[in-house]
Amino acid sequence: MRLLLVEDDEMLSANLTMQLKQHGFAVDTVFDGTEALFMGENEPYDVIILDLGLPEVSGIDVLKQWRSKQVSTPVLILTARDAWHEKVDGFRAGADDYLSKPFHIEELLARIDALIRRSKGNAGGQIESGNFRLDEATQSVSKLINHQPVTISLTGVEFRLLRYLMLHPGHVFSDSHLLEHVYNYDSEKESNVIEVYISKLRKKLGKTCILNRRGQGYLFNPDQA
Repeated sequence: MRLLLVEDDEMLSANLTMQLKQHGFAVDTVFDGTEALFMGENEPYDVIILDLGLPEVSGIDVLKQWRSKQVSTPVLILTARDAWHEKVDGFRAGADDYLSKPFHIEELLARIDALIRRSKGNAGGQIESGNFRLDEATQSVSKLINHQPVTISLTGVEFRLLRYLMLHPGHVFSDSHLLEHVYNYDSEKESNVIEVYISKLRKKLGKTCILNRRGQGYLFNPDQA
């Protein structure tokens, strides 16, 4: 899953970026409102973390412009401001959640995971599809074999790719679409990287769990897994 972090405190931004990557996100980071506007409008993010106190364009104005241009990506406002009316302003501008600084990283991660699940129509506390259950804390997946769960470890890219596919079971995605949601903006990507990781996931989970529609792309198919 791909995330945009908009935070002008470079030390906090670096720390959050490191922890978000460890949690399985591809992270793009910007430090001002102008760049945030461009990235949020032109890149396909799964969730955005937005600070309010930004240089050039305020976080509230950034959010208002995104929503006016039909950017529907879930947005969590992250700010040192704690006045109730500012929270109301944020929600009215189109925010989906709000977290005041200082905060515990575990709460931020839990809120982000919940936003993503709800945006994909999965209101439960875990990502489950067919015989598979994804464990976001350990970045592993369990598969029921003879009614017993077997835990399978995943690499970072395998986890990000499988999480995206499991959140959209039965949907067909092209290589280019999956690349945009699995890697951050500056990553160097080989042309066949998605094919390579799909092959690795099939070896771990079973050949029929991820199907290839010729000329269209890949889909997670839990019913035949």
